Amino acid sequence: MNAATPEPAADSQPSSPGLIGKGIYDLLWVLCRTLGVSLFGFRVRFSQPLPRSGGLLVLSSHQSHLDPLLLGLASPRRLANLARSSLFRFKPFGALIAALDAVPINRESSTLAALKTVIKKLQSGAAVVIFPEGTRTATGQLGELKSGFALMAKRARVPIMPVAIVGAWECWPRTHLLPRPGRIRLEFGDLIPAEEIAKLDERALVELCTARLHELDARARAARQQRR
Repeated sequence: MNAATPEPAADSQPSSPGLIGKGIYDLLWVLCRTLGVSLFGFRVRFSQPLPRSGGLLVLSSHQSHLDPLLLGLASPRRLANLARSSLFRFKPFGALIAALDAVPINRESSTLAALKTVIKKLQSGAAVVIFPEGTRTATGQLGELKSGFALMAKRARVPIMPVAIVGAWECWPRTHLLPRPGRIRLEFGDLIPAEEIAKLDERALVELCTARLHELDARARAARQQRR
């Protein structure tokens, strides 16, 4: 499941997963949290509490396939990730990821439709994960941010919570088929309120978020180094 900033369009969103989806999510959360701490020395720090309700765009650096899972384990509320619509074709797997709040994205359609789907999800009160680099890092360093997230946040009128992931690249770089044990840290920054976002143009918002992510990345690397 890849939650990169959507370049394609989206299909209609599946219905709410309800109690069954919540049960699956809670069970997987406990199991994965246990594995995350034991295998990856998983640690997380928040500059301020994550909003427990209301639309929220979680803007994260992208180091590995582990990232959506790591963010879900760190968050006190459920997060929605973007997923290729083709993953929903196999009904059992489609039902599972729908229960985990996956948002289907059709890679063969238009960018505008994808943006509209994510904006609608945000306006419904969901917390949606976006990886603004668009792909996993090849070097372990933060890449250039694409601007699509700025339009989403401004149109949906939701705040942005920036977060940096460090160590996941070492645990599962793009050149490796499977992950390996290591130390992973997540640093959540200060919330950027919707009112502040509304005052900025898209370029200024991208520059602000770029600076925030670089700051959080450096903070996470320093904290991770101290644990060695």
